[in-house]
Amino acid sequence: MHAFDVLGDPVRRRILELLADGEQPSGAIAAVIREEFGISQPGVSQHLRVLRETGFTTVRVAGTRRLYAVNSEPLREAGEWLERFRHIWDQPLDALATELARGKRDRRLRQEKDNARHREPPEGDPP
Repeated sequence: MHAFDVLGDPVRRRILELLADGEQPSGAIAAVIREEFGISQPGVSQHLRVLRETGFTTVRVAGTRRLYAVNSEPLREAGEWLERFRHIWDQPLDALATELARGKRDRRLRQEKDNARHREPPEGDPP
């Protein structure tokens, strides 16, 4: 299974998000996924198996618990592949940032102008 096939599933992405905070027991993962996605324990186990078999997670047994953790290598490889396309979205995002800054500057200048106008005494009144 290709990395993006694995990452294309919202349940598996959510599991990886949960594991980004550190190692988690399978039961805790299953509880969150059941609550958020409404899928069964066997369904969650299937997603955990896919993540484990594709190398996105590691698992270790601690007594009766199975503790899952993220294996960063496949994520790094996917990130490197995506990096080749960064120029496609960086330029439009840079342009958007410029427009947002320009809009903020224009609003600030209008506000300063309005404030200055309200501070000026009316004509004919002594200062």
